[in-house]
Amino acid sequence: MDDVFESSANMKFGVGQPIRRLEDARLLTGTGRYQDDQTFHRQTWCVFIRSPHAHARIVGIDTAGAATAPGVVAIYTGADYAADGIAMPKAAMPRKKRDGSPMFAPQRPALVTERARYVGDPVVMVIAETLAQAKDAAELVRVDYDPLPAVTDVAEAAKPDAPRLWDENPDNISHTTERGDRVATEAALARAVHIVKRRYVITRVHAQYMEPRGAVGTYDPAEQRFTLFADVNYPHRVRNMLANMVFRVPESSVRVVCHDVGGGFGAKGWQYVEHRLTLWAARKLGRPVKWRCERSEVLLADEHGRDNVGEIELAFDADAKLIGLRLHMLASIGAYIASDRQLLTPFGQIGTVIGVYDIPAAYVTIDAVLSNTSPTAPYRGAGRPEASYLIERAMEAAARELNIDPIELRRRNIIPESKMPYKAPTGPFYDCGQFAKNMEIALEASGYAGFVSRRAESAARGVLRGIGLANSIEQAAGPTPEYAEIRFNPSGSAILLMGTKTHGQGHETVFKQILCEKLGMDPKEIQFIDGDTDRVAFGMGSNGSRSMVTGGSALSLAASKVIEKGKKIAAHLLEAAEADIDFADAKFSVIGTDRSLSLKQVATAAFAPARLPPGLEPGLYENATYAPKRDTFPNGCHVCELEIDPDTGVVELLSYLVVDDVGTVINPLTLAGQIHGGIAQGVGQILMEQVVYEPGSGQVLTASFMDYCMPRADDLCSVRIVSNPVPTAGNPLGAKGAGEAGTVGAMPAVMIAVMNALGSVGVHELDMPATSERIWHAIQQARA
Repeated sequence: MDDVFESSANMKFGVGQPIRRLEDARLLTGTGRYQDDQTFHRQTWCVFIRSPHAHARIVGIDTAGAATAPGVVAIYTGADYAADGIAMPKAAMPRKKRDGSPMFAPQRPALVTERARYVGDPVVMVIAETLAQAKDAAELVRVDYDPLPAVTDVAEAAKPDAPRLWDENPDNISHTTERGDRVATEAALARAVHIVKRRYVITRVHAQYMEPRGAVGTYDPAEQRFTLFADVNYPHRVRNMLANMVFRVPESSVRVVCHDVGGGFGAKGWQYVEHRLTLWAARKLGRPVKWRCERSEVLLADEHGRDNVGEIELAFDADAKLIGLRLHMLASIGAYIASDRQLLTPFGQIGTVIGVYDIPAAYVTIDAVLSNTSPTAPYRGAGRPEASYLIERAMEAAARELNIDPIELRRRNIIPESKMPYKAPTGPFYDCGQFAKNMEIALEASGYAGFVSRRAESAARGVLRGIGLANSIEQAAGPTPEYAEIRFNPSGSAILLMGTKTHGQGHETVFKQILCEKLGMDPKEIQFIDGDTDRVAFGMGSNGSRSMVTGGSALSLAASKVIEKGKKIAAHLLEAAEADIDFADAKFSVIGTDRSLSLKQVATAAFAPARLPPGLEPGLYENATYAPKRDTFPNGCHVCELEIDPDTGVVELLSYLVVDDVGTVINPLTLAGQIHGGIAQGVGQILMEQVVYEPGSGQVLTASFMDYCMPRADDLCSVRIVSNPVPTAGNPLGAKGAGEAGTVGAMPAVMIAVMNALGSVGVHELDMPATSERIWHAIQQARA
């Protein structure tokens, strides 16, 4: 780490520098503080008994034998929870069913009482002195179930004759979301010379982070105050929900603390039932209650991601120009809608389904489908990878049907820079970007023109070679506020408090880079704090690639306030007019002279009232809350090249190139890490990952790493990144967001490459995951 701090001393620790992550030394040497590191005096342990049935009436629960087991402290059911009058969060977003009636949004109970609606639904909470004792006692609880018909496939659940999850809902559709202009789109399709229609399945997946979720709840009876220690993405919002919607107490009566997070990717975002249950039990027992999700429990306890089926139509005129797009999507939301979180994706992000293409008319309908599955929620990309996948695969299919080179088809339809800013027919406002340039850079850098000869060389070795190019764009960093505070100490060092929450992105490093760029401070003299609702005044947390756009901008504004107050103090001390004070290189100087004071000297003077100008408040504490006026739109172009062994169906990635526009690049090194991680998750979903339920029984067939496959290092290849930043004027930093860009482009690029390889043997349609087995079968069917 010494070389990092040496570079900062040489004024190189700032925006645009590839600084190695400061937090890595702590995390890699075992001194991180993860969720399972939270241990408290007199702590108890809890485990949950979860439904083994996808759909069943709960006839009876017998806890008598378990209650007398060694070490048991308490056993709770949903009846106990209801008896204490504890509420449930609910969705508040205004949505409607197709007939105009209000949406059906069944709340998710903490512990189910009458019916379990998916395998994993929590039924009983067992608390004991040790984890082993809690597990042993749970084996003694007897739950009598009456199984009912279940449906887990989203397309099957949407059918009129599917088993009903809720008696009070006439079908399994919660609501329908619409975007765009239906009349204009139908008119475009009516006059189209050619219409390309395809149906694409986007499978259900899970985040599979390194550390499973956990929670520790405590209650202080003297202060009548809850404290939750949990690995969540947005601590303040979790606090607000627990206070306002669950326990109905003032927000000051709830504290949420989140330290290091062993991976999140969206799945750890909001408030889970285990959070409120551990707090509730802690208050009842007067002791801390800890829950640690077992690895074998993860797929049953967590929210999942994706799980959609989209029917997309592209309308072209005689010149192969796009004139319309229509999409109908079935989106699985699981058995419950616990909060607005379940309504965010893909419903809120499908607007970018037009991609980077100039489509004058578009109309999208999405049916939110209830099924006997775990609820779905944002997972890396949160609707943007789905949108990108649909449009890019449809463009490939259109090129084949129209007998036009796919690159040429994209060139004819890509939004030119001259049309920016561009208002999409589905809602998004693309304020800036060089979409055509991204693609041309990618074609050149990937050696796309030489692919034909490389394919011939592969064919000579008996393998199939494919290439996939995908233009990507995503809607990120929505117009919600974020908070930053710079709190100087009397010695001149500072504390940086952020309302965002890092869970692997390197926030400590990049936010210090912004602060050092603005104030010229030594990063060793800056303490970084996030994830504690008692220490940070406000925050919306980290999701949707918003941290740098909103949090970084708030920090930049707070730093400007420091400079503004510092000039007043420096002017007084240097006996000069405030207008004559300049700030640069961590110094306040009188313009045109050699008289100056360092920032540290001014910060120290701020705490000495006798040294301040009359009427100026002592101290140097500045904060800012920033909310952008509209979303940002990171974009780029991905090119993937791969080989497939036709005898085994095994896919080998050969090369991967990304041309990326995330606006202003704060740290190229951490940006590369974000893109690499996103690509790995996109590759995983296309080639191997899938949550699979057994038809009929609804049992999870992929509940362990034995069955849920994820990419390893040898499944990937090196990734080359070329930046083409076009800073946005929508925020002070010019940043667009980077956390999900890799996944948004990787899903279509990898699948298009797979299909390009298989096209040479007559396979033109295949849904994800493109496992070796499925590819092999597709090849055999084509040969037959």
